[in-house]
Amino acid sequence: MKVILLQDVKGHGKADDIVEVNDGYARNFLFKKNLALEATPANLNSVRNKKKAEAAKAERELEDAREVGARLKDQIFTLQVKCGEGGRLYGAITSMDIAAVLEKAGYSVDKRNITIKTQIKNLGDFEADVKLHPKVTVKIGIKVTSL
Repeated sequence: MKVILLQDVKGHGKADDIVEVNDGYARNFLFKKNLALEATPANLNSVRNKKKAEAAKAERELEDAREVGARLKDQIFTLQVKCGEGGRLYGAITSMDIAAVLEKAGYSVDKRNITIKTQIKNLGDFEADVKLHPKVTVKIGIKVTSL
């Protein structure tokens, strides 16, 4: 019997795959646990439409990330912090601090998607990478100044 997997099934395939399984296995296990649907023309069409919609959504997200990346690219953001003698900071600038500055500037970026090249413990200019999408990464400048 041909079935459309709704979830990953070990040894058979991943979600939305069309696989051939034994009738009893399909009826008694896959259908009862809602792991699969019978491969009828209506269900096949439904899966096709779902895949098209997911592809269109992924394309829109990539376009949005590229658009934001173009605006964000090579911008310099300023952080004002307390510092001690010789321009040494009390603590260090983290990706959370950079995410807060980006948020104030109108860019919503998760702190886990910000990579700082070197530790920021002094005043000066630094670089950071911002990952907006798996295919879109942008470099930004960080200028650390004293209060």
